[in-house]
Amino acid sequence: MSIAGGVDKALLEGKKVDCDVIQMFTKSSRQWAAEPYGKEEIRNFLANQKEAGIVTVIAHDSYLLNLGSPDEALRKRSVRGFVDEMERCEILSLPYLIAHPGAHVGAGEEQGIKTVARSLNEIHTACAGYNVKIALEITAGQGSNLGYRFEQIRSMMDETKESERLRVCFDTEHAFAAGYDIRTEEGYERTFGEFDEIIGLERLAAFHLNDSKKEFHSRVDRHEHIGKGHIGVEAFRLLMNDQRFWGVPMCLETPKGPELEEDRENLTLLRSLIRRK
Repeated sequence: MSIAGGVDKALLEGKKVDCDVIQMFTKSSRQWAAEPYGKEEIRNFLANQKEAGIVTVIAHDSYLLNLGSPDEALRKRSVRGFVDEMERCEILSLPYLIAHPGAHVGAGEEQGIKTVARSLNEIHTACAGYNVKIALEITAGQGSNLGYRFEQIRSMMDETKESERLRVCFDTEHAFAAGYDIRTEEGYERTFGEFDEIIGLERLAAFHLNDSKKEFHSRVDRHEHIGKGHIGVEAFRLLMNDQRFWGVPMCLETPKGPELEEDRENLTLLRSLIRRK
């Protein structure tokens, strides 16, 4: 949900379409610097969350950041920016800051993973004692983006000193584009079986629910409305009825219009897939 006019406004947008959970940026995703929250904005955020009945709010990091950058100046700037976002999450009592792990930009995947872990270590040191946790997002693997294989996420965790503070966000479109076929029950079970074996289902903190504009294993990050892309409805039916994930926050990142009608349609479809006993 948009934070135009202040982070507190995102909750009112979520209420318009009957959300239980929303995701938002903690500041503009296209700018490095932002003013600190004012006391009134913080009070309004907490009041609006209570009024809207939105159980959970999760945050997504800025698109400008690259924790895996081989350019040391950019990496350090990204770490500082990420620490600022962690501070904002902590102020608002948000449980997770979801992050694309980073891109190696030609340095190679092995080196890129080490660089991401180094950045995560610095962030954890700067944010000692914080309740908010970093949730590394599965990526589509477009360009030199890291995190498109479960093994890469596992390696990042293993290389990070306080790895118990890390969680994972599963994006359906990213996983599909990266080569995890969740369209059939067999493929779905195989995918989450691998996730459990390599990472552990107990680490799964959030989902992004998106269909895909591109075909399977395209390594392209292009989101589509639920049931209107190459994944199709069945994968989401399986997910909606998987009791292992009941209570795990799930957010849409599908294309959005000014009146939020698409959000209403996607939410209605997803909720209709839940089998009622």
